[in-house]
Amino acid sequence: MKNHLISGGCGFVGRNMVKRLYRTTKDRIVFVDNLSVGTDPETWLDVPLNRTSGDMKVFGSDERLIFIKADFQEVVRNLTRDTLWMKTNYGLDIDQWSDVFHFAAIVGGRAMIDGDPMKVALDLAIDAEFFLWITRVKPARVLYPSSSAAYPVSKQTVENTIQLRESDIDFSNMGQPDMTYGWTKLTGEFLAKIAASHYGVHITCIRPFSGYGEDQDYSYPVPSLARRAVLRESPFEVWGTGHQGRDFVHIDDVLDCTLLAMDHIHDGTAINIGMGRLTSFRDLIGIFCKIAGYETEIKCLLDKPVGVHSRYCNMDFVYKTLGWKAKISLEEGMQRVYDAVYAREFKN
Repeated sequence: MKNHLISGGCGFVGRNMVKRLYRTTKDRIVFVDNLSVGTDPETWLDVPLNRTSGDMKVFGSDERLIFIKADFQEVVRNLTRDTLWMKTNYGLDIDQWSDVFHFAAIVGGRAMIDGDPMKVALDLAIDAEFFLWITRVKPARVLYPSSSAAYPVSKQTVENTIQLRESDIDFSNMGQPDMTYGWTKLTGEFLAKIAASHYGVHITCIRPFSGYGEDQDYSYPVPSLARRAVLRESPFEVWGTGHQGRDFVHIDDVLDCTLLAMDHIHDGTAINIGMGRLTSFRDLIGIFCKIAGYETEIKCLLDKPVGVHSRYCNMDFVYKTLGWKAKISLEEGMQRVYDAVYAREFKN
């Protein structure tokens, strides 16, 4: 049986990867999260709890889903010091990791990125210990999620609205990324290249753009806007002018592209994951209001943080390299989110 490790396994992307791997493989999935942001797997897993041992929960009769409530930085620190730490503390006899997915990070949406940038910078510490560990244990494959925030902000302005290409990040000619979060992800990409070139680690980096999905929490813009439409808010509030735009891509497409990339890219090369389509928040509001069946004026909250003016990607390199394109249209994806939010709000 193969063993996969997922850090940040109860966050939005992590829990979707947990469910995907459990559904599509016969492997054991160990996922770690301190639940500072993520939610307990008993609230989102459709697999029954089998047993509990300290801060470990084991799900399913086949015991393939193992959740450990812990700080991932401490976990990798212990694993670096003692390769038998997982067996000693949890009885998990794992001598080799197959796929390792590193989703643990302090993000918290735009409010956190702009409002508490030094807290976000702690991602540097998490990543440093993570990369040290993987160079020691050499998992079969490693996934490092970078971010579209790593791109130079100078290429995402009102005057300079372009589709961002992977080559727009050049370590020999650096541009300034988006706040401390962008810097941490840029540093992570550099460390991934070092892990591959100096230590022979098979590692893939992805730059997902604005991922969204049915189970995303309200601190992110898509479900938040969907909720306002579900409640038929009038006037409809938007942060900033609403003319700022993003490249929205459904989580199912993000996971599809991620797993495909891991099959083909092992040298730390980073790829975009997006639709290649710029959609303003006003356009998004229009989609949700159309679904909800009403029209209203938009109220601009100009005191709220908005980030860069435009952020969307060019997908030519991914299509040429992997033959991949996103499958879920913006309209279909937003309908899914609206339906999920509606069910959440009116479940009683």
